[in-house]
Amino acid sequence: MRMGSSRTILLASCTALMSAAFANVALAQEAATDGATTVLAPVSVTTVDGRDNSGVADTPLSTEVTEQELDQNMVQSVDDLSRMLVPGVAMTGGDGGSINIRGLQGPRVLTTIDGVPIPFLDPGARSGSEGGSAGGGVDSFDFNSFATIDIVRGADSSRAGGGAMGGAFLINTLNPEDLIEPGKMYGGRVRALYNSADESITGDAAFAVQSKSGTSALFQGIYTNGHETETNGDVGGIGSARTEANPANYDEDNFLFKLQQQIDDATRLGLTIERYDFDKDINLMTAKGATYDPNDWNGIEDKHRDRVSLDYTYNAFSTDGWVDAAWATVYWQRNQRVSGTDGNRLTSPKGSYGRVSKITQEDYGFTGWASNTFFTGGLEHTVTIGGSFDYATFNQYNSGHDSCDVTYSYACNFYHNNQADTPEVNSYDLGLYIQDEIVFGDSGFALTPGIRLDAYSRDPQDTAGYENNPMYAAYGLPQSQDGVHVSPKILATYDLTDDIELFGQFSTSFRAPTAPELYLAYGAPGSYLSIGNPDLDPESGWGFELGSNFGDTENGARVAAFYNRYYDFIDTRNLTDAEITAIGLDPADYMFVSQNVNIANVQIAGIELSGQRTFDNDFSVRGSLAFARGWNMDDGDSFLASVAPLKAILGGGYNKETWGVNANWVLSAAVSDKTDVGGSQAYQWPGYGIVDMTAWWEPEQLNGFRVQAGVFNIFDQTYYEALDNQVSSISQPEEYYSQPGRSFRISLTQRF
Repeated sequence: MRMGSSRTILLASCTALMSAAFANVALAQEAATDGATTVLAPVSVTTVDGRDNSGVADTPLSTEVTEQELDQNMVQSVDDLSRMLVPGVAMTGGDGGSINIRGLQGPRVLTTIDGVPIPFLDPGARSGSEGGSAGGGVDSFDFNSFATIDIVRGADSSRAGGGAMGGAFLINTLNPEDLIEPGKMYGGRVRALYNSADESITGDAAFAVQSKSGTSALFQGIYTNGHETETNGDVGGIGSARTEANPANYDEDNFLFKLQQQIDDATRLGLTIERYDFDKDINLMTAKGATYDPNDWNGIEDKHRDRVSLDYTYNAFSTDGWVDAAWATVYWQRNQRVSGTDGNRLTSPKGSYGRVSKITQEDYGFTGWASNTFFTGGLEHTVTIGGSFDYATFNQYNSGHDSCDVTYSYACNFYHNNQADTPEVNSYDLGLYIQDEIVFGDSGFALTPGIRLDAYSRDPQDTAGYENNPMYAAYGLPQSQDGVHVSPKILATYDLTDDIELFGQFSTSFRAPTAPELYLAYGAPGSYLSIGNPDLDPESGWGFELGSNFGDTENGARVAAFYNRYYDFIDTRNLTDAEITAIGLDPADYMFVSQNVNIANVQIAGIELSGQRTFDNDFSVRGSLAFARGWNMDDGDSFLASVAPLKAILGGGYNKETWGVNANWVLSAAVSDKTDVGGSQAYQWPGYGIVDMTAWWEPEQLNGFRVQAGVFNIFDQTYYEALDNQVSSISQPEEYYSQPGRSFRISLTQRF
């Protein structure tokens, strides 16, 4: 599944660029030795509103997680982040999963990397090799490349744009200044990590250099080889009694290259080239037996992402001009998810049998903003105007082979391959926004009204793959859809003291339908049928949030309460015979017909708490809690399975200048018996309490060297993450779905 030639060209190009940067450093260093008066100093690279240059996280509703916090807690995944630092955020669904914030997931959570959106690849009706989803792709990144993560919670599309229904997960990758210490012209980091939970070994090497002329460059390569993530079950073998995880092998690599030029103290230009690959081979032991050959049934789960972006950052010396600060990026990005199975089938259609689902989306886009500060009487205004444009092409294709063309049987009606379930869809999404932060003199009070206008279009295209779809004769090429939506918000903040900020916000959100939600056609006469709906309305919502931020990252706290209401949620339901007839089909031709429809209302409300205290004797304590409930307003009683049970993290540590020890107690409530999945009671996953401990040491004799180790789930508890399995029933024993038992990690890091 790898594209070796393109990687070679990419690597060669970046090596050449890096060589040029090294040449500048060498010339600059020679100049320093030729003249005694020449002194080299690192170029000061400015940032706008912290690390999130996109500005989406410029709100008191956001939380920043730094590289230091990620390293100290040995965070290597979104699951780790949820378990160790941020309980209100989770990764759901395994290889085809999505990020979940405040009970919403999939395309309802915005994910960006350096300001570039990572799309959720909607699989339509296809499932992954181990069940679950054949889509996803929003987790196509490596945590070792992160400088910070900003998490924005709540229904707010006024600045983030479409998709930020539950919130936004904003990734900021390393820049050269993250590796270069003050007074040096170069810097780097080499790291090795071992994780016993999946027996993985990771190698990470990052190097940065800067020159007197203002040029800086960064090169990072990360490679991981690992196996299946273990469960806490101990029953092997094949079939439905197995509780151990299916054996697997995976390779993961992430390449990051940045070249930046400081034009002057106010302006910086940058080029970023990034590539991510994840390739996993699975021995599908649980599916083997009566249907699939015990010696020959395997799966694949792959993710690929490529990005090239150009960015511009500007910070003015004073506020006298028309623009005080600005940021923009132009990008190209390609995302792909591949999921499939292959082997020998023992029942009809017998023989060699395989399926591969491939989803690809290619994006060209722009996003940026500019701001200016001015005064009117006793009011200080900071007006920000920005926008985004994204043009995307979505392709889905399912290839396969079987014996149906040789020995046809009734079962062949249910196996649809060598076709596109969705036509190729060309899309554009355009957004324009304006907001004005109004500070009322020295009162400590500020009011920020804002509004965003979004326009979108989905235009299906004929392809040979879609013409192979058996429903093409009935439907032909479906109609295009476009729409416009306005998202206002207003944010109020009040600095009660220098250390206490109160805030309240009313905001609105919006999400346009995905291509499969509109145009899916999976099935055929004589079997079942799942179809999209070109007449879907966009999802929308609004929400209130009240809260306060206290102190700082060493001694502080945060409390927030929220209520969000959502309309026209897109869901799937079976059609009545009359509804089937109304769309031009004969009910007698199908076992059932399901279609994407807009359901009524959903509401989610909750509270989040966090706090930390560092004492003079080097001890520290911290805690966080997230509790929410979601209701489908159609019945008013059942809870949404996508909203996690109450979760809390209680931790403490002792950290000196050169060593430290930290521990976390992670607690989660059980799934409520009122929780609903597709009209049925959700599986009752129990609650849990587990303990993790980490320790680190930076010996003074080895400058820049750090060794870190952790023991996770110290007491070897068998526990379950409810969001990973939002189901009403299970096909394996319960322990098959459990999280790893006691596991160990160790990392060695050298900075220079």
